[in-house]
Amino acid sequence: MKDSIRFIGNLVFIITLFGILFSYAMFQGGFVSWFLFYSFLPILFYHFGLLFYPMNNWKVTRKLSRYIVQAGDDVEVTLTLNRSFPFPLYYCVFEEIIPESMSRKDNKHHKYHFMDQPEVLDMKRSMKKIIFVGFRKNIKLSYNLEQVPRGVHSLAGVRILTSDVLGFVKKEHTFALQDELIVHPNERDLRLTEGTSSFEQGSTAVNAFHLANTNVATGVREYAPGDRFSWIHWKQTAKSNTVMTKEFEQERSTDLLLILDARASKRGNPLAFEAAVELSLSIITRLERAAVDIGLLAIGKEAMLFPLKQDAMMRERVKSFLTRVQPDGERPFPILLKEQMRKLERSDKLVLITTNMDDFYKQTIQELHRRTQQVVVYYIQSSRFIYAQEKEIISQMKKEGIVIYVLTEIQLAATPLEVSIR
Repeated sequence: MKDSIRFIGNLVFIITLFGILFSYAMFQGGFVSWFLFYSFLPILFYHFGLLFYPMNNWKVTRKLSRYIVQAGDDVEVTLTLNRSFPFPLYYCVFEEIIPESMSRKDNKHHKYHFMDQPEVLDMKRSMKKIIFVGFRKNIKLSYNLEQVPRGVHSLAGVRILTSDVLGFVKKEHTFALQDELIVHPNERDLRLTEGTSSFEQGSTAVNAFHLANTNVATGVREYAPGDRFSWIHWKQTAKSNTVMTKEFEQERSTDLLLILDARASKRGNPLAFEAAVELSLSIITRLERAAVDIGLLAIGKEAMLFPLKQDAMMRERVKSFLTRVQPDGERPFPILLKEQMRKLERSDKLVLITTNMDDFYKQTIQELHRRTQQVVVYYIQSSRFIYAQEKEIISQMKKEGIVIYVLTEIQLAATPLEVSIR
């Protein structure tokens, strides 16, 4: 409808202009009047040609340098225009229709410096480029999407505007181009410990991840930090000129359940939720590398359970879920958590990641603590938004033996991120 109105308006304008010039030449007469009329005729004919020149048969394509990236990465986008008839055009304005889901920037762990003022990271992305076309049939232009945020972003189309030199005739067409950019959460570099055990004689600490059954060697691999000196396979090391260690058949543990509070924060702090998502994915990845079976229970608008158990397909589902999840839901998280815990088998260890804390949460965590061997709570929030009442609740839970860690912008902005499960 809008295009039709614009077309009729331009057509009426050109006909009116032609009528005015012709009337002037007829009534004024003389060489000068007719000279002006005939001199302006090529311009009028060009306007008619431009008005009826079809843009909808142009072929416009979009290509992304990468379609799957991590939050904070840059993506190069290339637009290509091909047209069959080289009708002369003065210029074309290319405008990418960028979705609202990309209306903020993500600069990896540096974004947590602004955790107390997340609006600083809001940005109105726009891409408009003017190209002087002339008789060219093929046009290519590139631009960068910088510091893309987590989520699945749909690039729906490209709008192209063209006009004559004087701006009398303007034409616009939107080309529907569907491309999906998948931005996974940023996987943080973790320094993760699960507590220590000490021998009765001496003060040597042993990481719990290494307290596995290592009686049966199943192969060799490259040395990794934390491997014991006694595990080095000297023959393979000499052959490959690379330090190699023995790989053992390890006993697996299925007693750890990670619970993500996927509900909106009372503070309305999007960075706190981003930190919770990134921490969840980073812990899952880190523990899987240590051959630990870990399950994920995400509670938001609805509850989603992912029993990983070293399943590659399930890992992809978890990553896809954490890419798309947004804080949502109306029912209180503690009530939903209680309902889910009644349905699940008892776990020896629960790790809860949340961006909220109040008396209701405290009561729920206390109940979990009585039912479970150990509950570890990560409370993520800007230090500016942690009030005296919440500090008192956290202090009381610590006195009752509940392990709770508070992650603020100070801890989150550091790399590697140091967290503990004990």
